[in-house]
Amino acid sequence: MSLPTADRPPRALAKGRQTKAAIIDAALRLATQVGLEGLSIGALAEAMDMSKSGVFAHFGSRDELQISVVREYSARFEQQVFAPAMQAPRGLPRVRALFDHWMRYTSAELDGGGGCLFIGGAVEFDDRPGPVRDALAQAVGLWTGTLARAVAQAKAEGHLNPRADEAQVVFEIHALILALHYEARFLRLPGAALRAVRGFDNVLARHAARG
Repeated sequence: MSLPTADRPPRALAKGRQTKAAIIDAALRLATQVGLEGLSIGALAEAMDMSKSGVFAHFGSRDELQISVVREYSARFEQQVFAPAMQAPRGLPRVRALFDHWMRYTSAELDGGGGCLFIGGAVEFDDRPGPVRDALAQAVGLWTGTLARAVAQAKAEGHLNPRADEAQVVFEIHALILALHYEARFLRLPGAALRAVRGFDNVLARHAARG
């Protein structure tokens, strides 16, 4: 019989956390290839050289496994996109930094043959209420909310037209990344990244402050 978590030795707890982190890392790599719905305990067990029961014991349910993967993806997205962009000055420099780091993150995914978990997850769970959809929506809302605040700050700094519709600006920038994934990953069209960058410049020019 296994010991309750509070009664386990520190070394066992640390090893358990390391194993769970390794499983989530493997699951994330798989999910970017086959989607969250493509995750299976069997495939992960084989990848980790573990038993199915051993993998399952770290999560308790498939939903919890999927949610853990969403949270890990969101944490990496924050680390590689949000954190460095927040070092840029408020206003347009920060909006540009958010887009630039987002493009780098997206390009790395596409070059690696994977896809965006947020985009793929939205297709899989758009009409399926539940905790996995909630986790995805929360993660995407965090991203779009951060971008909206940066756009609002750009207006406050006088970099964008004070009449610019912040929601519209965010919508158009977000749409560029969606189109990039569609053209680059699905249609395999060359030059999609360049078109996304040009589109971003066009959005800012259209909503720029008039001096």
